[in-house]
Amino acid sequence: MSKADLIFCAMCRDILDHGYSSAGEKVRPKWEDGTAAHTLKKFGVVNRYDLSEEFPILTLRPVNLKACIDEILWIWQKKSNNIKDLNSHIWDAWADIDGSIGKAYGYQLGVKHQYSDGEFDQVDRALLDLKRTPYSRRIMVDMYNHADLHAMGLYPCAYSMTFNVTDNKLNAILNQRSLDTLVAQGWNVCQYAILVHMFAQVSGLEVGELVHVIADAHIYDRHFPLVEELIRKRKSFPAPKLRVNPFITDFYDFTVNDFVLEDYQTGLQIPNIPVAV
Repeated sequence: MSKADLIFCAMCRDILDHGYSSAGEKVRPKWEDGTAAHTLKKFGVVNRYDLSEEFPILTLRPVNLKACIDEILWIWQKKSNNIKDLNSHIWDAWADIDGSIGKAYGYQLGVKHQYSDGEFDQVDRALLDLKRTPYSRRIMVDMYNHADLHAMGLYPCAYSMTFNVTDNKLNAILNQRSLDTLVAQGWNVCQYAILVHMFAQVSGLEVGELVHVIADAHIYDRHFPLVEELIRKRKSFPAPKLRVNPFITDFYDFTVNDFVLEDYQTGLQIPNIPVAV
């Protein structure tokens, strides 16, 4: 069993067995039929992934790595807030008629800020600091801008990254305010593991740990049987090997085709997972 599978199963088991139920409370999310979408949740979940040991992708069911990478490049590389620049439809429900999700995600990363040595956006500043002063304790990127929350289609879920170098290894903490465990946990972990690989490579560093800090990790009521089947009955496989194009030295040159998974074996996909919005 891959370590990503072990962490996922343990987290799901804990939520299902010991999670707090929102039943009886007034909740914002709704199912497509208008029914309130209730959850079981755990507060303050922390998962650690050593990227130098294996790539943390689920094998219990397939994760579309190219789509994951496409979205992370949309946010961090293109710094876009328009779904027309994205090759999937995962953001359609939060976009306006023109395709914009407002001042969210990529928009925040494209805003330039004044520093003592010039103007930079947050991504370029982090990349510069990782090259100039890699052992700094000040290398952070934060998309949760309170001044612009009113103009966002959705408040950022995964909202900040803190980068920290130890012994030439790039470590990172991903902070996430809310996580739909079945739908997004495997997806978000893969995305930000890829981001660490990209940042490390262009900064002349090795990959270290990705620490995923989740304020509200929840499983929706209509997902309970799907999660039970996934963690109790599915076969797990060894983690695949991630190959990254070693010739890329500029973060903005990466494409989805620069990442290949070798020997990625998985169980079947879960069809038609209901998504609360």
